[in-house]
Amino acid sequence: MVDRPAGAKGFVLLHHRWVVERTFAWLGRYRRNSRDYEGRVESSEAFIKVCSIHRMLRLLKPDPAEATAYKYPRKPKIITG
Repeated sequence: MVDRPAGAKGFVLLHHRWVVERTFAWLGRYRRNSRDYEGRVESSEAFIKVCSIHRMLRLLKPDPAEATAYKYPRKPKIITG
């Protein structure tokens, strides 16, 4: 468990807790993980692993169509006589 610093007032970023919450949010973006569909813990754990592998693969090799949001227009070739 991550404790708040002594004497802290207001919002304090707790790094380890933030990392866990962010990971849960990423896994919750997959439809099958967003609800409790699975009847067994083993199958639920397997889908969490599959989703984590999918996320890691997308980070290692992103989709080129998503990476190039803007393409520079080509300049027309000017043909001179």
